[in-house]
Amino acid sequence: MIELRHLRTLRALREAGNLAGAADHLHVTQSALSHQIKELESQLEVTLFHRKSRPLRFTPAGERLLTLADCLLPEVEAAEQDIARIAGGRQGRLHIAIECHSCFEWLMPTLDAYRPRWPDVELDLSLAFNFEPLPALLRGDIDLVITSDPQDLDGVVYVPLFGYQGVLVLGKGHALLARRYIRPSDLAGETLITYPVPEARLDIYRHFLDPAGVRPAQRRSAELTVMLVQLVASGRGVAALPNWAVHEFLQRGEVEVRPLGRKGLWGVLYAAVRTGQQSAPFLQDFVEQARATSFHTLTGIRPCEAVG
Repeated sequence: MIELRHLRTLRALREAGNLAGAADHLHVTQSALSHQIKELESQLEVTLFHRKSRPLRFTPAGERLLTLADCLLPEVEAAEQDIARIAGGRQGRLHIAIECHSCFEWLMPTLDAYRPRWPDVELDLSLAFNFEPLPALLRGDIDLVITSDPQDLDGVVYVPLFGYQGVLVLGKGHALLARRYIRPSDLAGETLITYPVPEARLDIYRHFLDPAGVRPAQRRSAELTVMLVQLVASGRGVAALPNWAVHEFLQRGEVEVRPLGRKGLWGVLYAAVRTGQQSAPFLQDFVEQARATSFHTLTGIRPCEAVG
C-alpha cells in the first residue's frame, strides 16, 4: 500500500539526489530509509530508481510515483496548515445574518475593523428578511445571527451586545407630538411603516401592540431605514425604530420621536451562535469588536445590564 511517507521519501530522494541527503532531510537514518524503499519496491514488485546511476535516475515506476507526490503532497500540506490554523483559532467561517437594515450603521464599521485582525476567517453577510435565521443557524447554513428576538432553542446561545430604546418616529407637526409618550391605543388610527418582516419578529407588535390588543389602521413596509424615515417625514405614516437608528435624522430636523410607553420600550440586541461555538477565539473577538464599535459609533445605547 502506498502511503504518504513513501511519497515524501521519493520526493526527498529526488531533491537530495542520494540516500544520505534524503535521510538527513527526513531526519531518519540512511539504513531506515533504504529499508523503507526496499519494502515498498517489494510490495509493488518494481524497482523505483537505479541505485548505481550518477546522478540518481528514477525508473518509470518511480517517475509515476513522483508525479503522484507532486499532485497530492501540496494539497495534503495545505490542508495540514489550514487545520493547524483552525486548531489555533485563527481560521474559520463567520457567515452573519441580520434582521434589520439599520444594523449596518454599526456592523459595517465592525467588519472593517475585524477583517485585518482575522484575515483567514471567511466572512459573509446576508439579510434575514426572506428566511428564518435561527433555524438556518441550527442547520449550520449561517454562523451568527444579529437579533433582538431571542427564542428558547436547544443548541443556540445568545450573547448580548447592547441595550437600546425603541421610539416612535413621527413627521414634523404630527398630532402625537403633543404627547410625552405614546400609548398603544394611540396607534389604532395610524399607518405603521416597518421593515418587511413578519409581525412576530417586530418589537412594536410583540412587546407593545399585541399585549394591549391594539392593531394599527394600516401597515406598509420599506426595506431601507432611510426610505422608512422619508416616508414618515412625508406624512405617510409612523414608524418604530431603535433610538440610535434615527439619531442622524433627528440631528437634521427631518423627524421627531416619542418614547413608546411611560417607561420606554427597551430591548437588547444579541449575537446568536450555536452552542459550543461562542468560545471560538475569532467569534469572541467579533463580539468584543462589535460592542466596542457600537458604543463608539451609536448614540443612546446602554450596556445590557443597565436595561430594565
